[in-house]
Order: sequence, then structure tokens, then C-alpha cells
Amino acid sequence: MAPRPADQLTVIIPAYNEAASVGDTVRSVLAQTTAPARVIVVDDGSTDDTALVARQAGAQVITPPSNTGSKAGAQNVALDYVDTPYCMAIDADTTLAPDAIELLLAPLHFDPELAATCGFVLPRHVSSVWERGRYIEYLLSFTFYKPTQDYYGKPLISSGCFSAYRTERLREAGGWSERTRAEDMDLTWTFYQDGHRVGFVPEALCYPIEPHSFDFMSKQLKRWSHGFVQNVRLHWKGILPLGFLRTVVGVAMFDAVVASVVYLLVLPVLAVVLNAPWILLAYVIDVPAVIVPVLVAARRRGEVSRALASLPSFFVLRTVNAFFLLEAIVTELILRRPLLVYEKGH
Repeated sequence: MAPRPADQLTVIIPAYNEAASVGDTVRSVLAQTTAPARVIVVDDGSTDDTALVARQAGAQVITPPSNTGSKAGAQNVALDYVDTPYCMAIDADTTLAPDAIELLLAPLHFDPELAATCGFVLPRHVSSVWERGRYIEYLLSFTFYKPTQDYYGKPLISSGCFSAYRTERLREAGGWSERTRAEDMDLTWTFYQDGHRVGFVPEALCYPIEPHSFDFMSKQLKRWSHGFVQNVRLHWKGILPLGFLRTVVGVAMFDAVVASVVYLLVLPVLAVVLNAPWILLAYVIDVPAVIVPVLVAARRRGEVSRALASLPSFFVLRTVNAFFLLEAIVTELILRRPLLVYEKGH
């Protein structure tokens, strides 16, 4: 009898001071319909009980001599221990739907051309303004943008909180690079430039804990924004020949510059100078384009009321995100002061 895909899987969970959540993560992995052969938690210099909680939950714990400085560094420590054909990276604050691993591994098992697969991401908690904004952002991204990107064979990013990899392809790419603050985007674009494919599996669900306050959200947005700009600067020559990816990245960069300037400067200045507060309605001019795919997705989940209540938070988050994108572009490309420190936002 041939082994099941999960029997050939190692799950890697990087963790720094994650005692409050890592136990739930490990238990959700071990309770899968097809549990993995091995679960490795990398306790990356934690000062709390991360290692103890992870062991009690059933994981093997690896402790580097000192903190590696990034999630990529911690994952690479574990990669040296992987002896299975497939491996998976899951954040230590993320839990999985019971069949998530089975669904995410199936395409890899049957399609040798795939280097990686990624699933559908939804916030575990939806209470604060920032969690609600992220909830709408994810519903929109994973029900509209991501499927479109997958149709053309180029999901923009194989999400670092929950992705599976063909171990051989991952090692050929050098593991998770530490040269940018967005190691998952870096790895995804490296796969494409090496001629490999990445697949999106919308049925495979994961539930990370998203930032619940502005302090935590700002750290995450800063890291994501700088990581995006760093990857564009690093990979731009390599993605120029990749038609669809080139277009997506180009539009994203244009939007990061133009939309950020419009949101943060042009609209408020015009509203004041012209004494025309109605101009500020431009902040929500695209409500129909946002609300239709969001409500379709929310209806499938029986969460229409939650989606409607969360919609204003999305526009708050989008405006704040515009600031961080513009700051990253100026800092990285004009001032040439790259973000070097990895700081997690929760």
C-alpha cells in the first residue's frame, strides 16, 4: 500500500515567545485527517515557556544556540532535519481546519510540476478595528485576487503562515532567504524564476491570530511593506519576462505610490483648499467593487452580518497601509535605508 501524502510530510513551526498559542497550533496539526510524520517546533531563543508547551502538545522541539533573528532563519534550522519529500511551514499562532493538510498536500502529491501550495487564510479573532479590517482584506484577497492569480499560474505569494513545499525544490531554492523581510514572497518569486509553479488551494483553511491593536498592526504592516519593496528591488529583472507576474507587481507598485499619495495628501488637501468635504467620499468610491466579492464569500460562510459590520474597518486599514507602503518606498528606494530587523506584529 502506497504511503499517504501526509506520511511523507514534516511540519515546521518557527516560534519566538509563543507559549500562549503554540500549543493550539501543534494540536491542530496533530489532529488532522492525515497527520504528518513529524512536527518540529523551532524555539528561537524564547524567554517564555514556548518549548515546554510545544513538547507537551506533542511536537519535537529544536533550540538553536541563539536567536536566529528572523522567521526564515528559524525555519532553515529545521529544514536541516527534514527527511521527507514534503514539508510545510506554519506560524506558531495559526491553527488549521481539520482537513487542511490533506487538501493542501493533494496537488503536490499528484502534480510533480508544483513546487508549493498555499491555502485560504482567515483571522481567528474578529473583534478589534484591525482584526475586522484584516478579515475583509482576506475575504477580498482570497476569494477574488488569489483565484485570479492562480488561474494564470502565478499567485503573488505563497503565504508564510501556511504553505506546503516539495522539499527538493525548497532546498534547490536555498531554503527561506533572510535577505528580505518577506521571506515567503522572496521564495515564491524565486520558484517562478526557476521555472516552477505554485498552486492555491482555497478549500484548505487556516486561522492565524492577527494584530489586535495599532501597535502590533503597525509592526506587521511595516515589515510587509518593506518586504514587498525589497523583493521588487531584488527580483525586478527576474520577473520582467514573467508576463502576468510582471503585470501584477507593476500594478501593485503603481498603486502603492499613486494611491498612497492620493489617500494621504491629495484628497485631504483638496477637501481643505476647495472647502469641499464631499471630496473625502473618494476614500470609499470603490465600495461596490469591494463589497460584492466580500459578501459573496461571507454568505458562503454564513457571516454576512460580520462582513457588513467589518467593512468600515477595511477602509481604515487600507488608509493606514497606504502610509506604510509610501514610507517603505521612500526609505528603501530613495533614502536607501533598508529594514533589517524582523519584528513580528502580534
